[in-house]
Amino acid sequence: MSSIRLFILGSLAERGPMHGHGLLLLAEEEHIDEWTDFAPSAVYGAMKRLAAEGLLVTDRVEKHGNYPKRHLYRISESGELALSLLRTQGLTELAIKPDPLDLALARLDPGALDNLSMIIEERLAQLRDGAASKQAHLEEITRYLTVAETWAMRHQLSRWRSEADWHEELLAALPEIIADEKSRAEKSRRENR
Repeated sequence: MSSIRLFILGSLAERGPMHGHGLLLLAEEEHIDEWTDFAPSAVYGAMKRLAAEGLLVTDRVEKHGNYPKRHLYRISESGELALSLLRTQGLTELAIKPDPLDLALARLDPGALDNLSMIIEERLAQLRDGAASKQAHLEEITRYLTVAETWAMRHQLSRWRSEADWHEELLAALPEIIADEKSRAEKSRRENR
């Protein structure tokens, strides 16, 4: 599922024809990079790809003063079908991505075990700060959001809090993890003598 395609097609379906700069401004206004997986600047390239696929068509070309010509795009019939599919995929597909921490935790450096607690505490502090920042931002912008947008932002906040909770559990388990890693390293050294 492509978030940027959903954003562009959905915005054009809702608001009518727009040019790339208009969509960029909308993405910035909605702080799209805080709750999706793309930056506003990616809009231009994605619009070109959607137009090349026939999902967007030029509605008209405008020229104002010394500014370059701007193509205003609208969603095509094929784009409407693609949008319907994207909306369904967005609601039905789970997207919980692997965290590099998991592999690093499974492949710990026996010589760096003394630093592990400090590293996890730092991650936890960053997660708590991130959750507090998301909470403050949500409270600041709630009056501008639809009910659905509020729930989308609350979902992001919930993920930050859940990660912080898991890191707290990990911190509590570190003595057992470190003891196990040291025991395995010692056994490996004995076997390789």
